Amino acid sequence: MEELDDRATIHIVNGPNLNTLGVREPEIYGRTTLAEIEGWCRDAARGPIEFMQSNIEGEIVNMLQAARGTADGVIINPAGYSFYSVAVLDALKFYGGPVIELHISNIHARDEDHRHSIMSKAATAVIAGLGARGYVTALHAMYDLLEARA
Repeated sequence: MEELDDRATIHIVNGPNLNTLGVREPEIYGRTTLAEIEGWCRDAARGPIEFMQSNIEGEIVNMLQAARGTADGVIINPAGYSFYSVAVLDALKFYGGPVIELHISNIHARDEDHRHSIMSKAATAVIAGLGARGYVTALHAMYDLLEARA
């Protein structure tokens, strides 16, 4: 298999309330902050990454639209938008490259409101339930996906 070019750029997009990680519902999401997760991702990155978070749906749509043509892959934790945002889903479809949908908790074992992500329709792969370390797993998986496409 061909080695991935070190210039591959990954965008990591985080949805609403993820800025409160470490404090919000630690029994579900743990005590790791989003800043700590970003640090882990930067340490694990083999090329440039853009690490972003917004509580605003339209900003997330803008981030995904901007990824088209600039990002080799997108990792997204859509958080609460996972379950209803057709706008974010459409932006993921518009992006057109490999997408890994990421969830800190195992959404499939959660209550009915947090169980069925519509984003999976546009995802190349889904990672759920690995906790905050799932971000680094997703990053490694994205590099594997990109190498397989090279």
